[in-house]
Amino acid sequence: MSRIGRMPIAIPAGVTVEVAENNKVTVKGPKGTLERVLPAEMEIKIEGEQIVVARPNDLKKMKSFHGLTRTLIHNMIVGVTDGYEKKLEVNGVGYRAAKSGKKLTLNLGYSHPVEMTDPEGIETVVEGQNVIIVKGIDKEKVGQFAAEIRDKRRPEPYKGKGIKYADETIRRKVGKTGKK
Repeated sequence: MSRIGRMPIAIPAGVTVEVAENNKVTVKGPKGTLERVLPAEMEIKIEGEQIVVARPNDLKKMKSFHGLTRTLIHNMIVGVTDGYEKKLEVNGVGYRAAKSGKKLTLNLGYSHPVEMTDPEGIETVVEGQNVIIVKGIDKEKVGQFAAEIRDKRRPEPYKGKGIKYADETIRRKVGKTGKK
């Protein structure tokens, strides 16, 4: 039995949840509105101040959809109330990040500065010269944009230079030694 799927989702005050046909869920909250079409087989019911997700049968596919559907709805509710953020650190001599308007400019040791524009619904904040915070209400978009920024210069294992997540640990390697 899906332990995650069975848990009811509490609807906090100030959040409205609507379920239209084809399981199109719309969540409105203080930070904005999110909508998503969820698997049509799942049964999403709003019971008072809770949302309950039920599955039609115990096939493996339905079991996996059960937990997924519940988690996606929960992530939408957390997004419109608190929002999501990912912290990235730029490490390396001469590596830095700067923000002007909606453009994020990264100097990463290439011959040219790398420019990235904030996508719709995502905001980037630069703290100091080497901490980038990606904020937004959609967990998937925040994670995706943070991954795209990190891809511009991934951390390397010898000196640890590059862009890494704040909570990421880089497994370091020992460099080569000369002959004696």
